Amino acid sequence: MKKFLFVLTLFFAVSMVALAQSQVLTGTWSAGPGTAQYTLDKNEGDRSVVISVEFDTPFETKPDVMLGITMLDATSATNVRYKVEALSVSRDGMTIKISTWADTRIFGIQGYWLAHAEGM
Repeated sequence: MKKFLFVLTLFFAVSMVALAQSQVLTGTWSAGPGTAQYTLDKNEGDRSVVISVEFDTPFETKPDVMLGITMLDATSATNVRYKVEALSVSRDGMTIKISTWADTRIFGIQGYWLAHAEGM
């Protein structure tokens, strides 16, 4: 029984150290006609807009980033085509690129980001 408790305690301690070294930050992003150089609601063809995100606390190492969409306002007269990607991810921040193509018209788009890195 003592051996079991020792192993359980050791496992718990190692798990807590591993979790304590992780860093996770989250935030939201949005783009619309008020965003600089926004053209997703105009014309046809390939169009994109880039948003800069600065992390509140810099990471010790380059984080992995996950993006999600929470709102999309687009015309119903055409197919809705869009792509959202994280570019230039660094310890201090990233840029988010939102793209559309063909005759899609996007009047507004919002989402969230989650950045995660394991500590050293």
